[in-house]
Formats: sequence, structure tokens, C-alpha cells
Amino acid sequence: MVFWVFGYGSLVWNPGFEYDEKVIGYIKDYRRVFDLACIDHRGTPEHPARTCTLEYQKGAICWGAAYSVRGGPEREKLAMEYLERRECEYDSKTLVNFYKEGDFSESEPSLTGVIVFTSTPDKESNKYYLGPAPLEDMARQIATASGPCGNNRDYLFLLEKALFDIDHEEDYVIELANEVRKVLGNLKEKKSAGPTHLPLKSHIPPLQLHPLPEAIAMDS
Repeated sequence: MVFWVFGYGSLVWNPGFEYDEKVIGYIKDYRRVFDLACIDHRGTPEHPARTCTLEYQKGAICWGAAYSVRGGPEREKLAMEYLERRECEYDSKTLVNFYKEGDFSESEPSLTGVIVFTSTPDKESNKYYLGPAPLEDMARQIATASGPCGNNRDYLFLLEKALFDIDHEEDYVIELANEVRKVLGNLKEKKSAGPTHLPLKSHIPPLQLHPLPEAIAMDS
């Protein structure tokens, strides 16, 4: 028995479960976007964080890490139970093909049937889907959101570093991270200027969400 799961967000640097093998690689026709609300890890119902999900885009490539769990149904069950609690804001599990580093010229994937947690890009059917927003608004939200696992900005900065560490930096992540740094710099300047300056607030209205049952303090 072997079970594979693909991580493209915090799973890249913090899998959090026992695994037997980690492989750096990519999946095709998906791009990473910060369009999903997180209300119990890096945010709250009143001020949700923005975390990664995948958006279908023909020809796109998303780099990350695939993890295997071997040893039978019990180990697989424990890993999946952990992941389902951790990835509780994702409403779908998709099976994808996975390509190892160096397989760009290969037409056949290295692995098939790899599980990846995704979210339906529809606000009507998926209450955690925020959708796209202007870069500046996303940066304001990320710069100021925090939850039991820490603040939203560190989630973004850790992903930026993780992609750098696997030698596959992503322009979208870098651009968003730099915009968040700019917001944080402005906040610091306004704070040091004195009480006559109003704090910078996000233009994104809070989601009318309630904490998930038995929320646990682990990353998403």
C-alpha cells in the first residue's frame, strides 16, 4: 500500500504528519492563488486570512512537494484524518499526475493518482472561497490577519522561502510578499507618527463565518 499527497502551501515546509518519502516536483494545468479564507489557523471569522488554493489554468505549472505514506491502511488512515482536519477549509480532494524535477521533457508523469486538496472556486457553494482581489487589497488583508497558528504574513513569507529553498521561486508569490512588506512598512511609519494617524485597515469586509468544530492549532 502507498498513498501520495501533493503539498503546494504550508505542506511544502511543514507537513506535520509521518511520511516515508518527500519528492520535489510539480503538477500541470494548475496555478497557485491566495483566494481561500482561513478562519482558524492564520485568521479569524472576523478577519480571515488568505491562504493558497489551486486554480485551473491550461499550461500552468505548480511546484511543490509530494509525500508518500507506506505501511498499510492504518497509517494511511491516520495521515488522511490529520490532513482532513488541517485542510478543513478545502472542500475537494483531486487526483493529479505528478512530475519529478527534471521531467519537463517527459510526456509520462512520475506518479499518478496523487491526492491534492483544492477548493471549489464558487462563492455560492464554497463559503471559504474569497476569490481574486486587487494586489493591494490582498496585501492589506494578509499583513493584518492572525490566528492560533500565527499571522498570515508569515504564512506567505514561509512559502516564499520554501519555494526559494527548492529552487523554484514564483513571481506571483514574490510580488505579493513584497506588497505585504510595503504595507507593513507603511503601518510602522503610521504607528511611529503618533495617534493622529489612523491605522491602515483592509477594504475587504469580514466573512460571516463561525469557527469550525473542534478547531485545532495547526497550519493550513
